[in-house]
Amino acid sequence: MRTCNRAVVLAALILCLIVPAAAHAQQSHTYRVTITNLTQHQIFSSPIVATHTPGTGIFHVGQTVDEPFWLMAEDGEAAPLATKLEADPRVGDVAVSPVFLMPGKSITLTVVSTPPFFRLSAVGMLVTTNDSFFGLDSYPLTGPWLQRVNVPAFDAGTEANNEDCAYVPGPPCGNLHQRATDGAEGFVSVSPGIKGTGDLDPATFDWRNPVAQIKIVRVDN
Repeated sequence: MRTCNRAVVLAALILCLIVPAAAHAQQSHTYRVTITNLTQHQIFSSPIVATHTPGTGIFHVGQTVDEPFWLMAEDGEAAPLATKLEADPRVGDVAVSPVFLMPGKSITLTVVSTPPFFRLSAVGMLVTTNDSFFGLDSYPLTGPWLQRVNVPAFDAGTEANNEDCAYVPGPPCGNLHQRATDGAEGFVSVSPGIKGTGDLDPATFDWRNPVAQIKIVRVDN
């Protein structure tokens, strides 16, 4: 009888320890996401940050992207992609910068992660390109409360990298909603950068990866 009682007490103690820990692991958390533009002359379009379920993401290397994404990657338009993400039941929270991010500058956005949205992605166009963007894909919101991630530039694969000012929205070109799709790669890949094959001077507008640093800070307990 005593052995039975001891077993019941021990089981109760273990349950008391496990249940609060499991509940804590499922709590909602708020994160400050600070994006720093590490390039010298590439402006980033308004960065978008989202929390989402594992396997969802905003983009995936080696896969195609849809129209809301290429509007961001080719023309720096954040609204269509943000609207799509906000309507997706696999996405928990979306934050969009109200301004572009200049070289050497930082901007901080705040997002909430609630169960089961335990991944974070972020994107923004390098505006003096055809269709290059910085991208963080499905970063796990686990581990230390402060994390830093360096991210490269990717190519959306939706426009040819002709470096022709007629198809580039950023300075010194300023041409929005002009597409040169013949010769586009057709899938997301690491951006080749600026090669000097068109109107863009690589000495000014090219870069070396990483192009952005993303600092993720959990601001609650």
